[in-house]
Amino acid sequence: MPEIRRRASAEKTKPTPFWLAAALVVPAVGLLAKIEIDGAEHLPEEGPYVLAPNHYSEFDPIIVAVATWRLGRAPRFMAKESLFRVPVVGWVLRGLGMIPVSRTTSASAAGQAISQAAELVADGRGVIVYPEGSLTREPDMWPMRGKSGAVRVATAGDIPIIPVATWGVQGIMPRYGRFSVWPLRKRVRVLLGPRVELPVVSGTTPSPTQLIAATDTVMARIAGLLGELRGENPPAARWNPGQHGQKETGRLEP
Repeated sequence: MPEIRRRASAEKTKPTPFWLAAALVVPAVGLLAKIEIDGAEHLPEEGPYVLAPNHYSEFDPIIVAVATWRLGRAPRFMAKESLFRVPVVGWVLRGLGMIPVSRTTSASAAGQAISQAAELVADGRGVIVYPEGSLTREPDMWPMRGKSGAVRVATAGDIPIIPVATWGVQGIMPRYGRFSVWPLRKRVRVLLGPRVELPVVSGTTPSPTQLIAATDTVMARIAGLLGELRGENPPAARWNPGQHGQKETGRLEP
């Protein structure tokens, strides 16, 4: 697949700590993975967005970050608020423009989403949010049932939510497994889909029922993209971690 060429956004061309991070990470990842990206046209070249990927390896955020950088955007993630209080780590996260997120009640979660969305819109930035919240525990690594964070932010600011699926990262680092270097340049595929039209009125506070329906819609789109990459049909229903007390490894879910 030929190298993707897109106009770099202002946030990427402006000198930031991302330049140093990219100089170190991109070449290193290039030795480990041959990343093939399809659907690049669905990621906005400018302005805010929410990128919603599947999550089946501890290493797939690095792949998504590098793919986002190659598409001309600066990869920012939502990170636990507690990490921002860790010396050095917090400084790095703030320097890279990562977005803190805390566990909150439904009422405060709505307010937090509005604040985060307003910041993204004002700065014209994007954010990567894993709707599953953790590695999938679905036995065959299909996306499991999602959480509402990505939908909350997208609807609060009328921000496009872009589904994305990756496949092949398990060859570098299997779920709950050990890092594997050899052979180098393992094939990893990244597929972006068009903006998800959510069954929620943007700019309003969705009801719990609407949040569930919208999140299910996003997860279905992610599963569909993954099905294209795998050449398989995804399960009709998402695996629900709330109905299972253990992970694949038998460890209890915290």
